[in-house]
Amino acid sequence: MGSALAGRRIVVTRPAGQTESLAELVRAAGGEAIVFPVIEIRDLADVRPILELAGRLDDFDLAVFISANAVDKAMNLVRARRAWPPRTRVATIGKGSENALRRFGFADIIAPAGRFDSEALLELAPLLDVAGKRVVIFRGDGGRELLGDTLRARGAAVEYAECYRRARPDADVAPLLRLWARGELDAITVTSSEGLHNLYDMVGKLGQQWLRRTPVFCPHPRIAAAAQALGCAQVVETGPGDAGLVAGLEAFFGRVQRGC
Repeated sequence: MGSALAGRRIVVTRPAGQTESLAELVRAAGGEAIVFPVIEIRDLADVRPILELAGRLDDFDLAVFISANAVDKAMNLVRARRAWPPRTRVATIGKGSENALRRFGFADIIAPAGRFDSEALLELAPLLDVAGKRVVIFRGDGGRELLGDTLRARGAAVEYAECYRRARPDADVAPLLRLWARGELDAITVTSSEGLHNLYDMVGKLGQQWLRRTPVFCPHPRIAAAAQALGCAQVVETGPGDAGLVAGLEAFFGRVQRGC
């Protein structure tokens, strides 16, 4: 039998500029990647607060980067002003952001293995023993407060540093709607709850009906729960990262191919 993804059209919803890794894996597995970003990453309108914080980095014991976007945006701004202070350790959540930190020259990185979320990071020893320490969390505008709230409860002094903005793209949804209308759209991959809600809003009432009937693949139970809450009938929770998503797609469509 051929590849389980042969002839399957898979929507990749990662932000623009971050779609290629997953799209390439889908293509390598025989599928067709339909790139449709549902989050737009924008620069800050005012960089003065983060530049001011960069001047105080020596005061912090730990810097946590929520995403690869946070690494790239924050480090470019910090590097424009100063070198990274040796005493300030770095931590992050996912493999993409860990790799981004390595590209900026960091070798000693606190990061979870196997599960990539704030909860997993908070289970690591360096984040359990933070009483009396100062922590800065680099992130986009808004987001979950779990990490900061938990570290404060453990006795740390926490500051947030917003280093980019997220927005819903003003994209043409007609190509997606045409594929759905012809029955030629097989699966949606979603990598954040915010992105899922953006997609739901972007496709309108007709698209929402099709979305609920299309298998949705997501790498985290929180995103899966969000998809179920929107009424998606087939929600598949996969392993973490792009590789986990593609493995989940192959397993699902392999069963379809075998008539299971």
